Amino acid sequence: MNTVIFDFDGTLANTLPICFYAFQRVFKEFDNKDFSTEEIKAMFGPSETEIIKENLSHENKKQAIGLYYTTYLENHSKLVDYNKEIDELLRYLKNKGIKLGIVTGKAKRSLDISLGELQMDNFFDVIITGDDVNKPKPDPEGLIKALSVLGVKSTEAMFIGDSDADIQAGLQAKVYTIGVQWLPDYQTMEFTNEPDAVFDSVTDFMKSVKAGGLYES
Repeated sequence: MNTVIFDFDGTLANTLPICFYAFQRVFKEFDNKDFSTEEIKAMFGPSETEIIKENLSHENKKQAIGLYYTTYLENHSKLVDYNKEIDELLRYLKNKGIKLGIVTGKAKRSLDISLGELQMDNFFDVIITGDDVNKPKPDPEGLIKALSVLGVKSTEAMFIGDSDADIQAGLQAKVYTIGVQWLPDYQTMEFTNEPDAVFDSVTDFMKSVKAGGLYES
């Protein structure tokens, strides 16, 4: 096992609150609709840009997309906290020579904002965003592309995510798949498809890594 690939929202950063807030503002201002967080969550899969294009009734989608990213940037420091445990985990894996990647449905634009704000810019050897695939998760396209870029076999990699779509993508890509519920906000309470392991604590995962027990939880 020489590669760890992560989902982003709800896995590496507690960015779900800012995603919900920005989407709710867009739909309120352009369609005068009040969407709950659960209704917004049901739209997840494609990038933010595609979610707005697919779900907004208002014809000025370009302006709406612009408002989403402006809202995301302006409110990031207020709504997204630095997580010391995640930072320590990434540093530990990086120092051990593990290849690190991200496969996310987020658009590159919002991911770059978050990586910069959280000082995560320099950890990852490959990043596949929603802009880089034709089929979002649960399709395994993004994971397969990441493995190809890294030049690693599926048996050498694990994928860590917080949603059913993450687990389904991981299983289809034939990588070792870990479901996590270790941040304050995550997408799935109970996984429809059983991951190879589940962790509700970054600390417990780190202990497993250090013990060489990545295949046991």
